[in-house]
Amino acid sequence: MKKRSVFERMAEAPYLVWSAMFILAPLLFVAYFAFTDRNGSFTLENITSLSAYSNTFVMSLGFALIATAICLLIGYPLAYCMSRTSERTRNILTVLLMLPMWISLLIRTYSLMALLDNGGLVSSFLVGLGLPKLTFIGTEGAVILGMVYDFLPYMVLPIYTSMNKLDKRYLEAAADLGCNSRKTLFRVILPLTMPGIVSGVTMVFVPSISTFYISQKLGGGSFDLIGDTIERQFQNAVTYHTGAAISLVMMILIFISLAVMNKFSDGGEDIIV
Repeated sequence: MKKRSVFERMAEAPYLVWSAMFILAPLLFVAYFAFTDRNGSFTLENITSLSAYSNTFVMSLGFALIATAICLLIGYPLAYCMSRTSERTRNILTVLLMLPMWISLLIRTYSLMALLDNGGLVSSFLVGLGLPKLTFIGTEGAVILGMVYDFLPYMVLPIYTSMNKLDKRYLEAAADLGCNSRKTLFRVILPLTMPGIVSGVTMVFVPSISTFYISQKLGGGSFDLIGDTIERQFQNAVTYHTGAAISLVMMILIFISLAVMNKFSDGGEDIIV
């Protein structure tokens, strides 16, 4: 094994310090508060009390899975179409896809509220046509739509990158061997772009299951997701340790999800979150 030079060790030092301060230390703090009470004594009461939030965990997981599935169903064909266009068209479509990401998530969510609110633009337009007023904000569908709207680019870009790197000779070989478009898609393109799919699923699922702002604004306070519950627990010093316990369980669920999704990749590409 080649010994690293002093310059190489110095170059990686800032990254190690950053990781220790802003990744490792917060994880340790969360674990500490999850297993201690207000006096600093060890306790499992915070963990055992989480059974009261089982419905919240199930609802958050369900919303995240539905939003991820919708993003995949929309994102994969979109990425495929983008990869089949000319370079100039691909660049334009990529800019249009990334353009909303340059705007704050808060502003994007408020914009969606302005469109879909009971007195918003869409509702006013329907009333002007003599149709019933739209009642959408405060429903599960509004929250899922917000997740899809905000996180769809995170699904499209990794898949598009995998498709763009795909060797066209594989497609030519499949055509020479008698594969039609459908067989080429499912037997050649889909397996070879699986790392991009896994990355996209991860990058959508993780923020979807932990979001709180989208559910607060588009959900209208009708229900709580994990992120909403954690935020509320941390705002109260009495329930601070319960919030840490919920955060710890959620991190474990995310790590398990990452490990499971990595099993579906081809092992040739690591997931970057």
